[in-house]
Amino acid sequence: MARRLRGRSPRAHSNAAFLQALQQLGWTVGRNLRIDYRWPGGDAERVRKYAAELVALAPDVILASGTANVGPLLQATRTVPIVFPIVGDPVGAGFVDSLARPGGNATGFMSFEYGLSGKWLELLKQIAPHVTQAAVLRDAATTSGPAQFGVIQAVAPSLRVEVNPINMRDAGEIERAIAAFAGSPNGGLILTAGAVGQLHSDLIIALAARHKLPAVYPYRHIVTGGGLIFYGPDRTDQYRRAAGYVDRILKGEKPGGDLPVQAPTRYELVINQRIAERLHS
Repeated sequence: MARRLRGRSPRAHSNAAFLQALQQLGWTVGRNLRIDYRWPGGDAERVRKYAAELVALAPDVILASGTANVGPLLQATRTVPIVFPIVGDPVGAGFVDSLARPGGNATGFMSFEYGLSGKWLELLKQIAPHVTQAAVLRDAATTSGPAQFGVIQAVAPSLRVEVNPINMRDAGEIERAIAAFAGSPNGGLILTAGAVGQLHSDLIIALAARHKLPAVYPYRHIVTGGGLIFYGPDRTDQYRRAAGYVDRILKGEKPGGDLPVQAPTRYELVINQRIAERLHS
């Protein structure tokens, strides 16, 4: 009988890497593994609905990426094992007791350490030395949003940059805030990591281009889609490593005690040369 793995559909490239890693470990869809996907598209109501659906299916393990998805799943179950390939602050969010000993039914891989956020401002200043103020787009409703801003704020004085938080509750708020910020000279943007930022990434790219604001992003696909700079963990590698945890859980190990939360081991820097040349023209 095939083992049952439930998860929200990750982006195609990451999903392919996850499936390939599982196959290398002896798990093949249709032979000894069944996977059902749910994709809420950043909609909080659908996240809760799908979390309940997945738990009701009584799977052997659930794969879920991001704070906005893992939280509702943990509200729905404290027994079904959950593996997260990407979560910003699993301890601060209350998903695990500690990184070394998660203690519950969830474990996985951190998106990054908060110190990475300061690097985004350093990169912004390097590629656009004229920047003296930066708007930091964050999700204030999560633990990681304010924490990322706090690190950026701590680094800012040494770079002689004033930072301004912009909360991302909806598209209208983002558009109004960036338009108001762009009215002052020597500005740049930083998008912090989180589901809301991913949901509105196309809008943020368009606004950065419209107002000619250099911008740093936490996701590679945003830069390949027209953003300027990406610096962060290799998310495809995170999904490969998550497959190893899924394999170990399917073989009987427990997420709370056997499998510590791990930090990224590989980081990437990507610069969109076309956008860089356009900004300096």
